[in-house]
Amino acid sequence: MSSDFVAAIDLGSNSFHMVVARISDGHVQILDRLREMVQLAAGLDDHNRLSAQAQQRALDCLARFAQRLRHIPAARLRIVGTNTLRQARNSAEFVARAEQALGHRVEVVSGQEEARLIYLGVAHSVGDLAGQRLVIDIGGGSTELIIGEAFDPLHLASLRMGCVSLSRACFGDGRVTANRLREAELLVQLHLEPIREEYLARGWEMVTGASGSIKAIQEVIVREGWSREGITLDALRRLRGALLETSDMAALSSRWQLEPPRARVFAGGFVVLHGLCEALGIERLEVSEGALREGLIYDLLGRIRHEDVRDRTIADVIRRFALDQAQAERVCATALDLLRQVRAKWGLAGKEAKCVLERAARLHEIGLLLSHDQYHKHGAYVLEHADLPGYSRDDQLLLAVLVRRHRRSFPADAFAALPKATVGAARRLCALLRLAVVLHRGRSSEPLPPIALQVDRQRLHLLFPSGWLAAHPLTRADLQIEAALLAKAGFALRFGDARQRDRRLPPSTS
Repeated sequence: MSSDFVAAIDLGSNSFHMVVARISDGHVQILDRLREMVQLAAGLDDHNRLSAQAQQRALDCLARFAQRLRHIPAARLRIVGTNTLRQARNSAEFVARAEQALGHRVEVVSGQEEARLIYLGVAHSVGDLAGQRLVIDIGGGSTELIIGEAFDPLHLASLRMGCVSLSRACFGDGRVTANRLREAELLVQLHLEPIREEYLARGWEMVTGASGSIKAIQEVIVREGWSREGITLDALRRLRGALLETSDMAALSSRWQLEPPRARVFAGGFVVLHGLCEALGIERLEVSEGALREGLIYDLLGRIRHEDVRDRTIADVIRRFALDQAQAERVCATALDLLRQVRAKWGLAGKEAKCVLERAARLHEIGLLLSHDQYHKHGAYVLEHADLPGYSRDDQLLLAVLVRRHRRSFPADAFAALPKATVGAARRLCALLRLAVVLHRGRSSEPLPPIALQVDRQRLHLLFPSGWLAAHPLTRADLQIEAALLAKAGFALRFGDARQRDRRLPPSTS
């Protein structure tokens, strides 16, 4: 399989989806789709831990998916987890096993990022892009609502209700009664209450649904003859009556030829969609083939073309927080120059390492918006908890940790919260960022002289032009303090004039 091929996997709370596509003349041609109703959310216990059985179902599915990924490079593949993996307390354990089964990295995305990707997939799948559009996606554990125009999402919300979670809560034994239906409808309205007025005030010209639940509802409505195109509110009201007549999932599966796994969550998905239409005054919606996995493909295409939404996000944050761009550029340029010198020896040759360091350098002073005192801590909090389009949960955490540790204390366990596979590279990137920050502490516009950096494992040696350090005693003092701080993280920093340049550093014992 050539590098023209790309793939995306959506580890949803109800179903796992995989899409394989070919990029031809800048266009995306879908070649293959795979879907399995794993119902991962059904494996969450009362303590939000994924059961061993649910994990095994998921891993068995991923083993089958992995056969299609053998010849697709990592840079042309994205795998994301959604609501259930956001909720599960043992999510990290499962993600590690999933990565082993697939041989690729798994990203867990926020609800806002999931909504952005869904909108992108829908926008590329519908024909008419004129006017504002409301997109509804009902997943297993969450429902995303997005108002956008053309390819730009303008307002996003992710509500913690879905076809699996609502079906478990209200129709757990498979029976549908009038009381249970009213209870489920009330739960939907409670989730909608905080956003209803805001969404109504924003308005839209058309509504599009995108999810397995919505597609199944449309199939039932068409089968019954209640609507020929799309889903109407009148058809949903008739379907409500039919659900009460059918009364249990076995009869429902038989009547409408639904797969048993879909039948088990059909009532929950219906109540969410019906409740949304009633509350938001939606008389009709069309159904899109595209959703999250297609959005992943188009987002990936942007990264391949160097149109990474993460770079736009960083630029937007810099403008929003009115950061000192001149200082950020100085720190960034020096950090990248140091990286260039050591990337081979430190195993940081990939494009992603450069991007991570560059973005952290540009944002390292974001916490100054709140206070200079402990601003590195404020900045880390903002970056960890802000909505950053394009970022997975782990990517956002990495950015936050680099900003948190770019100054002051640098303990050996500073990166313990990150996935184990990324800790070594993150510590080394942080060391480079710290050196760049120290070298520009004076905030001078005068350029630095050429600085050489030698490394051997955890040993670093900075070399300056002869006499420069003597002429800049404050920088020398700052480097002495930094050497003591780096030592606590296991790094040994030396610095001096270029005439003292070591041809070869002594071997590291670490």
